[in-house]
Amino acid sequence: MLKGIHHAAIICSDFVQSKHFYVDILGLEVVAENYRAERDSYKLDLRLPDGSQIELFSFPDCPPRPSYPEARGLRHLAFCVDSVEAATDNLVSAGVTVEPIRRDEYTGKKFTFFCDPDGLPLELYEA
Repeated sequence: MLKGIHHAAIICSDFVQSKHFYVDILGLEVVAENYRAERDSYKLDLRLPDGSQIELFSFPDCPPRPSYPEARGLRHLAFCVDSVEAATDNLVSAGVTVEPIRRDEYTGKKFTFFCDPDGLPLELYEA
């Protein structure tokens, strides 16, 4: 029935800052950008190389996401990379704080976590 994940939707507090992060730092491709005046909201469609997408929304006065302690709901968004070390180096050189690299105890694959400008937990997971 299900064939894959088409997109994940993210709500940000600062559209310009988050657009810079996802496009210029993470390298996602802009598919479409729309301002919806009736909602005072931007919607930015971003594509990853495998075709999956992120919808980046801005809404005025949205509450912050509870993360620590973790709340129910989506825990984090994980991105597949060829090399966790290389991706981590790129993030650190762009001023992004990244946790130490760890190994998945079940698969042996390397992974690490970092956050977007609003503190949304993101993961790099080695393919």
